[in-house]
This record gives sequence, structure tokens and C-alpha cells, in this order.
Amino acid sequence: MNIFFVGVLIVGGGLLLLLYMVREAFLNNVAEHELHFSDFPASFGKVTIFFISDIHRRTVSDRIIQEIKGKADLVIIGGDLTEKGVPFEKVKSNLLKLKEIGPVYFVWGNNDYEVDFRKLDAILLDLGVKVLANTSVTFESEIGEKLCLLGVDDLSQERDRLDLALFDAERNSFKILASHFPAITEKIFPEHEIRLVLSGHTHGGQIHLFGYSPYKRGGIKKLNSTILLISNGYGTTALPLRLGAPAETHLITIKRGTNE
Repeated sequence: MNIFFVGVLIVGGGLLLLLYMVREAFLNNVAEHELHFSDFPASFGKVTIFFISDIHRRTVSDRIIQEIKGKADLVIIGGDLTEKGVPFEKVKSNLLKLKEIGPVYFVWGNNDYEVDFRKLDAILLDLGVKVLANTSVTFESEIGEKLCLLGVDDLSQERDRLDLALFDAERNSFKILASHFPAITEKIFPEHEIRLVLSGHTHGGQIHLFGYSPYKRGGIKKLNSTILLISNGYGTTALPLRLGAPAETHLITIKRGTNE
């Protein structure tokens, strides 16, 4: 085997790997999860959430919208809707697409503050997207049982005030928390009665070389104080490449029962 042939193999292999990494970065996966909680209010039957985080520079696929339409009760954007350099018209387009699925709720991520965040806030308000910045929203069933969706602001800038979100929530309610940063779980205690946390930020490590990355792949973890979902995210930061942590969104169905 001559040196030229070896060189061709190396270059060819490198190009194939690069193409594979681009493909993983632009996948439109919808991971489906069914979670059971013994104290979920039975009168709600089930609640289904479409969760998408870390959109960054991507355009939300029409295929995802069509796949999810009619299946989700609400949409939660888990932060990093945008970043520096993304046109606001693109952000508006993504939001309008997500609104086709159902009511949209948003929590701030660190990259959202790279842009004119006051203008972003105005766009969210104008489009009827509910911003959960250390606040909560309550849903009530026909018999008066309550479900609260809480959201905290950007933890990296110490804007998060979980105490205020909890104060805003109904005390006797089933609580779900949206936070861009999964590290919010370090501030959650059993007495807060937060059953589920939805987060992103880590991109699931984005690129795993020889099994190594600064962050673990996304997934669902049972902690002492709550259950945590960390998403790989939909977009990327820096280079539009992924390896071992493919792009994903989530369709989460919550019911009464026990997880086996």
C-alpha cells in the first residue's frame, strides 16, 4: 500500500466523518417520553409537552411542526432561542412555526442575552409567547386540581430566582420547572415539590471524541429531589457539527401512575 493510497483513505475517511457530523447537527429527531407520577392530578388525564431548547441559528423544520401538530398541549422553549448574529426575522419565523403547535412558553438562556434582549422580549410579547422569568403559570382542571409550570431566568448571570417562581406558584399543585441550565437542580429541595425539570444548555456535549466530551449526552435522570431531563438541543454553538450527541427535540407525555 503506497503513501498516496493511504493519504486518499485518510482524506476520504475524514470527509465522510465530517459529513456524518453535519448530518447529526441537522437532524430533526423528536424523542418521545412517557413519564408517570403517582401524584399527577388524575383529572388532567395526561399532559403532553413539546420541548425544544438551544435553537441558536437553526430554522425549525416544517416537518417537525407537522409531526407534532395535534399531539402537544403546549410548547416550552428551554432557552437559547437565538444568539448574536441571528436576524430577528428568523427568530419571528421560528416562533410563528412553534405557535402552530400550541401555546408557547419561554425561558431565557445565556445566548439570548447576546442580542438586544429588550427587542427580543418585545417580539415575544407581541407574538403572545409567555416568558417565564422567575414566574409561573397555573393550569386548573374542571374539579380544581392544579398544575404549575415554573420558569427561571439565566443562571449564568445570577438572574435566576427560584424562590420567586415558587412564590408565584400554587402551593398544592403539580410543579414542572423549565430552566436553561440543568444546574438549577442544585437549588431544588424535596420540600419544593418540583416533580420534573426540563433543561438544555449542554448540547449533550455536542462532539464526543473517543467517548470524551466536557458534558454527558442528554437524557433523563432521577435525582433525590426531582426528575431531570437534559436535552442535546436542536442547534449548535460555534461549528454546526455534532458527534455522539445528535440534535433532538422532545415530546413528553405526563400521566398518573408509576414508572416501572
